[in-house]
Amino acid sequence: MAKKNMIAMILAGGQGSRLSPMTKVMCKPAVSFGGKYRIIDFALSNCSNSGIDTVGILTQFKPQALNSHIGIGSPWDLDRVHGGVDMLPPYMSEQGGDWYKGTANAVYQNLNFMDQYDPEYVLILSGDHIYKMDYRKMLKEHISRDAAATIAVIQVPLEEASRFGIMNTDENGVIEEFEEKPKNPKSTLASMGIYIFTYKELREYLIKDAMDPDSDYDFGKNIIPNMLNDGKKMIAHKFEGYWKDVGTISSYWEANMDLLKVDNDVQLFDRSWNLYTSTKVRPSQMIGEDAKIEDSVITEGCVVEGEVINSILFPGVKIEKDARVVNSIIMENVTIESNVIVNKAIILEKSVIKANNVIGNGDDIAVIEANTVVEPNYGGVANN
Repeated sequence: MAKKNMIAMILAGGQGSRLSPMTKVMCKPAVSFGGKYRIIDFALSNCSNSGIDTVGILTQFKPQALNSHIGIGSPWDLDRVHGGVDMLPPYMSEQGGDWYKGTANAVYQNLNFMDQYDPEYVLILSGDHIYKMDYRKMLKEHISRDAAATIAVIQVPLEEASRFGIMNTDENGVIEEFEEKPKNPKSTLASMGIYIFTYKELREYLIKDAMDPDSDYDFGKNIIPNMLNDGKKMIAHKFEGYWKDVGTISSYWEANMDLLKVDNDVQLFDRSWNLYTSTKVRPSQMIGEDAKIEDSVITEGCVVEGEVINSILFPGVKIEKDARVVNSIIMENVTIESNVIVNKAIILEKSVIKANNVIGNGDDIAVIEANTVVEPNYGGVANN
């Protein structure tokens, strides 16, 4: 089998409990986003646009929706004979098997997958971040600096730095210290969870880590600190675009609302860096004569007869007359009947909001679970 220059491994096995109830039946990377996409579409599209044609997706928690969405990888040009996309759940072998114990262990358990391509470099990604990034620029810096590992970083406000893994570097961007969620951060360079490793080095450290019974089997807690302690050259690659970890209800809502800003940094419709996805064919939207729509995304198959302000409607949503939807995310095949006010809410798939209702108070984020019928005079539910 021909050798690959760089392959990508996407970590997509997380439970995403902080995004419940959206993750009640699916893993976090499979959660819908932005009207017609899934969160993992960003990482997959970045790979496709960056010329990476071999991707392993490491799954574990409730992967059915993710498997169905990705299929053979056609939307991302990953339906290849040599390479393409592979779903990599935990499996049993002659030596036994186990659930993935951590991010590093998940990659370690798939050494055979990586070995068959004998790559020079391996790109490690998270499947639950919203951003557009050309990985070729990061690889170019990795090679030119002769690094064992290169870690993408982004500047964050000092008051938020303690939420992240922080990279402390010298004046040339060489990482001198890594601090996992420090109480008193020394810098504001936060790890984005995007790593490029020279494969020979990565393989060695994954094997060592797997043999350590005291390890957390994690890149941030073990692999990166161990490489630093051994004096391996590690570089911080600065990224200046939009990036958001949508790990909570509030951050997920914020990222969707960011799409609706006039000059948003997400650039969902930027034709120079396409965002690809797998979607069903739907009829076009139907907008009623008296409907009012402002600063919103209305996808295929929606019927809007009421008012939609600064909101995102997924396919098949119906908004009846005299209904008002503001600052909200309405998932696929939801019906909102007449004389309903929805204010700062996330309403999940196939729910029905019966007439004469108020969902949300405009302050907290109200969340309605999938397949829920909300009877009149419900009053809303807050879930941050």
